[in-house]
Amino acid sequence: MSFQTPITIANALDNIEQNRYLLPAIQREFEWPSSKIEWLFDSLMRGYPISSFLFWNVEGAAGKSYKFYRFLRNYRERYNIHNEDASVEGLGNFTAVLDGQQRLTSLYIGLKGSYAYKEKHKHWANDEWSMPTRHLYLNIEALLDDQDEEDGRLYEFSFLADSNTQREEIHLGKWFRVGKILNLSNIGSFNRYVTEKGLSGESIDILAKLQEIVFSKSVINFFLEQEQDLQKALNIFIRINSGGKPLDFSDLIMSIAIANWKNKDARQEIHALVDRVQDMGFSISKDFIFKAYLYLYSRDIRFKVTNFTAENAHNFEEEWEKIRDAIQAGFELIHSFGFNDQTLASKNTVIPVIYYIFHRDIYRDFATSVRFRDDRTVIRKWLHVMSIKRIFGAGSSDGILSQVRRGFTVDATGMEKISPDVTLFPSERINLEIRRDTSVGEDFVDELLKTQKDNRYAFSILALLAPALDYRNNDFHKDHLHPISSFERKKLDLLTCSPEDKARYQSSEFNNSILNLQMLDSNENMAKQDRCLEDWVEFECRTKDRDLLLDRCLIPRGVSLDFENFCEFIEKRKQLLKSKLIEILN
Repeated sequence: MSFQTPITIANALDNIEQNRYLLPAIQREFEWPSSKIEWLFDSLMRGYPISSFLFWNVEGAAGKSYKFYRFLRNYRERYNIHNEDASVEGLGNFTAVLDGQQRLTSLYIGLKGSYAYKEKHKHWANDEWSMPTRHLYLNIEALLDDQDEEDGRLYEFSFLADSNTQREEIHLGKWFRVGKILNLSNIGSFNRYVTEKGLSGESIDILAKLQEIVFSKSVINFFLEQEQDLQKALNIFIRINSGGKPLDFSDLIMSIAIANWKNKDARQEIHALVDRVQDMGFSISKDFIFKAYLYLYSRDIRFKVTNFTAENAHNFEEEWEKIRDAIQAGFELIHSFGFNDQTLASKNTVIPVIYYIFHRDIYRDFATSVRFRDDRTVIRKWLHVMSIKRIFGAGSSDGILSQVRRGFTVDATGMEKISPDVTLFPSERINLEIRRDTSVGEDFVDELLKTQKDNRYAFSILALLAPALDYRNNDFHKDHLHPISSFERKKLDLLTCSPEDKARYQSSEFNNSILNLQMLDSNENMAKQDRCLEDWVEFECRTKDRDLLLDRCLIPRGVSLDFENFCEFIEKRKQLLKSKLIEILN
């Protein structure tokens, strides 16, 4: 490995465009925020070093035995983040970038591509309204005061949306689209542009500095590894990635899997599964996939390099379709229970479910088939209880997962993955293995009943109290019994009650907590609208038995439902809910 003659940014971009620079499959994907790209360009303009790069010269045979990708040009947060495959057939020798992908991709995006990220307060959608395409611009009118800028920037680079490029200051020439400098490579084209735009003084100086940085200054300093040894390249990659963002365990697993899978593209397969689960509404990463694999096969499930070897990688590839389908089936199941990314308190609770359906080989149609109905009933309750009891808390998940796994098998060697007598999800055996106090007393339930409507745990509490709704089709609503609009101050001022009672009306501990919440069929709730509780019950009881309705909605009998009786109602309902939850959770 030797230090080479530096090259210009323009040279590097040309190499990327011509596929002379490619990314080995062991590389992470691009992850820099737009602000970091702007900061990089400012550093270049100020003559600051941007660290050296490490390249690997790949010759014919070595290139054909490994996987490579093109650089990402048009980044769209969440929707276009994966690098395209690169065919090396007929390419001859080329250069693999072992260190510097983030910086080179940033230069490529800034000068030749685009960067789109979600606007604040807008929904996730792959369109220009929620996520407008942005290009990098430079303010050529004036420098910043680097003493006032938090990051000390002097040159104002900014990613601006295409929809904003007709703003007055852009039209007047304050902002220069950085990529246009590629058309001003020589002094003649540069002078013509300056003359046409009527630029002068500092604007010319700033633009000339940008042209110099791109075309004249050799700022890309790099080492070049010449040996055609894939394992050596992998070792170099792992070692040099101790700088910048450290190479974490999942990156190591990915690199090992990619290097050792023979018939499948590990990166493409794993990313496709992550995307599929995210399409169901659950944000997971490759870390979850690897954790699930370790849980399925390894006695030690901790994130340690020694827990994943080349031998494991071959096993991972051989079992991949089954692993993939089991993970997907696990998330299809919890989606059918009505969970979403917000209400699923810990994704680690899904891993034991995946383990069960994987090793019993019942993951096909598990979320829908009638023959798995009893399993689904048990698993649904178990997931809600684990959520409510906070069993999978931060910092304890590995230990809890190991304890849970002992509920499936008593085999200490790990050879028997699931006991032959386990024919139904063994929630009771699992609970006996968990070495935490999982008992439920009145104090614990009192705290649960204070849970607010938008709290992530409210869904599990209410779903346990109303198990018969159609959660599969998302046909349920979480709403107040006494409408929240009734508790507006101007309405409360009309009440004649004691200060103590008025304080209860005004407290979210009573008016916005489980005490005043219910889970209803969506059509039923839409019919309720903003009706007061008493009127709604009377409305529903035209066609329904009153006592059955009250029991189903856990509304206490023998108490007035009038809003002026809210304090007595809430006390009666508290006792009713406490008894029900203690029965369910114990």
